[in-house]
Amino acid sequence: MANKKARKVRAAAKARPEAKAQKNPKSATTATPPMPKSVVSQNRSEGLRLFKLAGRPTKEEFRLVYGERGPKMTWDQRAAAGVPAEKFQVALAKAGR
Repeated sequence: MANKKARKVRAAAKARPEAKAQKNPKSATTATPPMPKSVVSQNRSEGLRLFKLAGRPTKEEFRLVYGERGPKMTWDQRAAAGVPAEKFQVALAKAGR
């Protein structure tokens, strides 16, 4: 009996190794500080406003006007490419011809 008990104790000791001290993965420098929720929601609502202004275009329509990267671009990048949201439907009509 004493032998079985000793085996159980040794098995339990092996099953629970001591916890190692974990290093803090976050250092003093972070990549970018998180933006406040109010700023994020303002940016998102502005993007949705411009999307509606452009006539709710599909990804395929973005590709016709802006090229392959069109759906992944921001509205600022699209405006810098020469076609702001206000002029999207005109540019789409020209691209569709």
